[in-house]
Amino acid sequence: MSAISKYFKFAELGTNYRRETLAGFTTFISMAYILFVNPSVLGAAKMNTGAVFTATALASAFGCLMMGILARYPIATAPALGINAFFAYSVCIGMGISWQTALAGVFVASIIFIIITIFKLREAIIDAIPSDLKYAISAGIGLFIAFIGLHQGGLVVADKSTVVTLGSFTTPTTWLTIIGLLVTAVLMVMNVPGSIFIGMVVTAAVGLCLGLIPMPTHLLSAAPSLKPTFGVAISHLGDINTVQLWVVVLTFLLVTFFDTAGTLVGLAQQAGFMKDNKMPRVGQALMSDSSAMFVGSILGTSPVGAYVESSAGIAVGGRSGFASVVTGLLFIVGMFFSPLLTVVTDQVTAPALIIVGVLMAQNLRQIAWDKLEIAIPAFLIVLGMPLTYSVSDGMALGLITYPITMIAAKRGKEVHPIMYGLFFIFIIFIWVLNYK
Repeated sequence: MSAISKYFKFAELGTNYRRETLAGFTTFISMAYILFVNPSVLGAAKMNTGAVFTATALASAFGCLMMGILARYPIATAPALGINAFFAYSVCIGMGISWQTALAGVFVASIIFIIITIFKLREAIIDAIPSDLKYAISAGIGLFIAFIGLHQGGLVVADKSTVVTLGSFTTPTTWLTIIGLLVTAVLMVMNVPGSIFIGMVVTAAVGLCLGLIPMPTHLLSAAPSLKPTFGVAISHLGDINTVQLWVVVLTFLLVTFFDTAGTLVGLAQQAGFMKDNKMPRVGQALMSDSSAMFVGSILGTSPVGAYVESSAGIAVGGRSGFASVVTGLLFIVGMFFSPLLTVVTDQVTAPALIIVGVLMAQNLRQIAWDKLEIAIPAFLIVLGMPLTYSVSDGMALGLITYPITMIAAKRGKEVHPIMYGLFFIFIIFIWVLNYK
């Protein structure tokens, strides 16, 4: 066991097996919903939901294990929300493209992903982003996941007149979120170790006792077969033969590229990994997520990327790749304990996401708000992520604005050439997203 702790540098990071295991478990509990949400979303594209469930679990496990062992970061991966909806509703249903061809598009995008990672293009882009904007990305992700928590917990709901509004307090499950939030907040203020995880356990227990969360009828179930989706992406590569399909490939590439880059930067800031505005072992981290996307496309799922819910594990003390290894193993186990995972409802995870949002928002104090050329793009990133419901879209708003404000402040020479390149790339990115 000492060899394992030495490899993951427990002593150097000031951590231990207990803390890392708790962090890995907390991250898994926070993102286990993807095992059920992803099959539901991709099922709309007429994909076999059972096969997608197994593909989701295995692709997530592979990515987590790669991130933990190769990059040694407590950052989990899984099929990304948003891009899976684009896959199902925009590409398959909207454009009339078969899911088999769409999977081939993900496969091609993943190969391009791996190539640009090998040539360290992604690493160079992440290093070129100014520290102020990195802090903005981290804080923006915090507000984003807090907004997700507020919405999933029923505290914030959609409204035709005001876009969003306060949820109904006559809904019992909303009170479950409130109880969980108050319990977690009190534990956090009292500096109780594992506060977020304990809060989730208490919330689930209260929900079960009050009948707000249904008791599982059984514990074990066999994992569905992968046969309907396995290898389909490769056998349909010949279908990628039109401009429209290459636009789809480009969209898969760009959205996953910037979503993952923003998430990695934000989580690295939260965990204190950034050194001299650079993320150590970023190349290995990027190779881990691009490899997971490659494997996921073969298994039969939409693009895989780093998950913002990893922040919940980091918040309870996760600092090494061992936490990701634990999360990965739990995804494998989760395939056989899927009935038990139904206990982890939105109301159970919502308080954790809201509290983690508070922790990540602390990065706002690091931004030079007294310099408008920095404050404006930083603000657009921070506000853009929750309001567009996308890490990559929020980054686009800020990184397009940044060179313009810097030039206006007569500081254009301080802008890294790559940032000027990103200015044009993000304009193309927005055009691609709106391509009809």
